[in-house]
Amino acid sequence: MLALVVLIIIARLLLPYFVLRYVNKVLADMGSYTGHIEDVDIALLRGAYQIDDLRIQKINNKIKEPFLYIPKSDLSVEWKSLFKGKLVGEVECYEPELNFAFSDDEAASQTGAEVDWTQLVKDLLPIQINRFAVINGRVDLTSLISQPRADVSLQQLNGEIRNIRNVEEKPGSLPSPVWATGNMPGYGGTMRFNANMYLLKPMPDFNYNLEFRDVQLVKINNLAREYANLDFERGTVSVYNEMAMNDGKLAGYIKPLTKDMKIFKLNENENRSVGRFFTELVAQVGTAVLKNQKKDQVATRIPLSGTVDNIETAVWPTIFGVLRNAYVEAFRGEFDNTITFKDALENVKNDFKAKRAERKAERQERREERKQERKERREERKQGK
Repeated sequence: MLALVVLIIIARLLLPYFVLRYVNKVLADMGSYTGHIEDVDIALLRGAYQIDDLRIQKINNKIKEPFLYIPKSDLSVEWKSLFKGKLVGEVECYEPELNFAFSDDEAASQTGAEVDWTQLVKDLLPIQINRFAVINGRVDLTSLISQPRADVSLQQLNGEIRNIRNVEEKPGSLPSPVWATGNMPGYGGTMRFNANMYLLKPMPDFNYNLEFRDVQLVKINNLAREYANLDFERGTVSVYNEMAMNDGKLAGYIKPLTKDMKIFKLNENENRSVGRFFTELVAQVGTAVLKNQKKDQVATRIPLSGTVDNIETAVWPTIFGVLRNAYVEAFRGEFDNTITFKDALENVKNDFKAKRAERKAERQERREERKQERKERREERKQGK
């Protein structure tokens, strides 16, 4: 018994070394990316291990920042699911940093699209993941728009995905709750995301609410000058987006809402061209006409429908939305809560009906063609006699 205890202690002391070698071996060969960790801590009683200083870097690129850096991550067995007879795991990442870079130059681009991240997680934790959480993370999007260059940073990012493997069987078609929050310090706004999903499909089904609130308009002046030939003097914009998807069919809307927006200023310090002067003047007049005077806001509701590859917008409802906000009833700075998973399901049903009608029409056309061919053959036989 003493020898067995000594053997277990020795195995426990050596286990972090072997796990460290295994993880670094998995991370070393990721195609165009490579990774490395500094240390591993084992918690046998909890059925977990912690990874310290995980870095994943693109090979042969011009970007100094790693694609992914996680100071500490915890991979463990989810015990509450084990009590229900399911062996699944959970992952928690503390203060992770994700750095995307977009460029036509491959050496200056870093998106991670070349790596199968699902397989990587499976290799690091060889049981299915049922919960994934991020604590105080950061996502940097470099050159999200290349001309003019616009970088976006999402900081203080916290989020969680639960019941990924549908361990807790819940009524309905979307058993996995998802939430995330974050700040956009470069633009002065905040982000909030809430969703329910079904993740056990190649193309997941979902129903989500996404909002960007109180983004400072003056922070996007470089884009406004480039694409609209104007800039903002003050104001904020909030965007509310509801979307549902079933089998690739989408239904939803986007509701942009500006507050206290001012575009035209008679005496600007910067050199302003004549063209921009009149563009800003016309835009300010249009804003005054289409603004809800009581709420000091311009807003509309843009319906969205279609598929993942082809999202369509409706023009006339968008125009009527602007007029409704201005002269009928001001839109509220909140979700309308009018989009449900049934809306996306209805699109699938309508698409199925349309395809069925199309197939029926094709069958009818083929029957008519065969009927016409038989008639022509009978006419030929009559003429032959």
